[in-house]
Amino acid sequence: MKRGPAVRGLLGLARFDGMEDRFSLLLSLKTPTGFEVFGEFGIGDDRVAAAALFDSLKGSERLAETAVLHVDLMETDGLLPAKVRTKCCRLDELAANCKLITREVFRRRNLKSYE
Repeated sequence: MKRGPAVRGLLGLARFDGMEDRFSLLLSLKTPTGFEVFGEFGIGDDRVAAAALFDSLKGSERLAETAVLHVDLMETDGLLPAKVRTKCCRLDELAANCKLITREVFRRRNLKSYE
């Protein structure tokens, strides 16, 4: 089944075709009031592929007080999202991660029709 493009809205990540990704990566930054999400990538429904993509990201899973940028692997089961894992990263690592995530999502969504 072909999926439509995703749009970040007030209620979260919504797809034009009514389907949602089971796994997503949330990008958040530390503010005086706590961490705030500023971006989200829908990465599909495959648990193994989502874990492999998260494992390939730069950063550390060891949480540090000084870390100001987080990437969270989220799983949505029904209506309830749950944080599975978190990586702390520097700005240069976040930039590399965004490039990697975008390339992988593009590859999965566009090249699977050729498999």
